Amino acid sequence: MPLLQVNAEGTNPRTVGGESRLAGALAALPKGAPVVVMIHGFRFSPTVPGQSPHTHILALDPDPGCWKALSWPRALGFGQGHEDEGLCVAFGWEARGTIWRAYHEAAAAATALARLLGRIEALRPGTRADIVAHSLGARVALQAMPLLSRPLVRHAILLAAAEFRRPAARALDCPAARGALFVNVTSGENDLFDFLIERLVPRWPDRALGLGTGQARPNWIDLQLDHPDTLQTLAALGHPVAPADRRICHWSLYLRPGIFSVYRALLRGDLAFGGLRARVDGRRSRRWSRLVAPPRRTAGLPCALEQST
Repeated sequence: MPLLQVNAEGTNPRTVGGESRLAGALAALPKGAPVVVMIHGFRFSPTVPGQSPHTHILALDPDPGCWKALSWPRALGFGQGHEDEGLCVAFGWEARGTIWRAYHEAAAAATALARLLGRIEALRPGTRADIVAHSLGARVALQAMPLLSRPLVRHAILLAAAEFRRPAARALDCPAARGALFVNVTSGENDLFDFLIERLVPRWPDRALGLGTGQARPNWIDLQLDHPDTLQTLAALGHPVAPADRRICHWSLYLRPGIFSVYRALLRGDLAFGGLRARVDGRRSRRWSRLVAPPRRTAGLPCALEQST
């Protein structure tokens, strides 16, 4: 079974179809097969018809009616029928309502995620899960770190993280997080969204993670995907990624052609974290530099102007 749906019900994880499905799926895994937990961001809810992540990005066969509904599980190599492809867990949580409500709800979802990771390791001792999370899903992943009693995460790939430097630093300083490797995937296409969350969730004077952590960490990479040197490096490593073709887009970090090749290689051990960090970390363009840059080529409407689902 390559894909399981698990939803946060308050602070508890609930496996769709019964808890025995998680135990059975883990027991059937070949030795060394990965366990990947995918976490969606703002405006999804597993309980609201038409807004469920399980029919969208977290599905093997998402609803074809939405232009953003690219299957993360298939892009990560699941659902191909290979015995060693591992287990993919689609983690749903209540991210509807206002941005303030969803931001705070992410903390409750983080508790459910921490309990899920603990349950996975209890059912299959020694298992350290990988995480791929977008937007507020990255906040869920980071806030789960201090709740773990020991390192239970191997990699965490954070796409356009809707979180701030200070809470991220507190999460990264906890013992469980020191055993994980983090890839903070950013782009100038997301500058507007970073700016808005800094203004709309003003709990403290802080900067969004789109500008990086502000300090070097051996287990953290800032990977800016619209920096030309970064794209050249990825291509030289065998992972060509299409250049950014929009000024504003919150979803390009999973929609960009070629990008899942990078994520998949990191999670499956075909691309070394240390080697990537040495070659790309620290390359950063100034905020708004993409918005004010001369036009590169004609494109359709910016993603930010398209209808969100």
